[in-house]
Amino acid sequence: MENILIVCGAGASSTFLASRMRSLSASRGHTLTVRAANDGEIPSRLVGVDVLLVGPHLAASFASIREIAAEHGVAAALLPENAFGPTGAEDALALAASLAPPRPGAA
Repeated sequence: MENILIVCGAGASSTFLASRMRSLSASRGHTLTVRAANDGEIPSRLVGVDVLLVGPHLAASFASIREIAAEHGVAAALLPENAFGPTGAEDALALAASLAPPRPGAA
C-alpha cells in the first residue's frame, strides 16, 4: 500500500488525519502518500489510489462511495468513529493495511 485517499465532508478533518498518518508511517520507516479530499472530489481523486478511507460521518452515503471506488479498482472502508481522535492515525493505518492490495514482488 502506497497511496491512500481520505475523504470527509469538507476536507478539513481528513487533512489533519492524513498528516498524522504520514508522520506515523515515517516514524516507522515507511513512506506513504496520504491525501485528503472532500466527498465531492472522490471520482476525480481516485487515479493511482490503493485505498479510500471515508469519514464516519459519511456513513449514510458510504454504499454509493464504495461503488465509485470499486469502479476505479480501489478498496474502500468506512473509518471508525474514533478516526479523528488521538489513536485515529494508528487505527486508520491498520484499516488501510488490511484493505491494500499486495505490492508486486512482496512475499
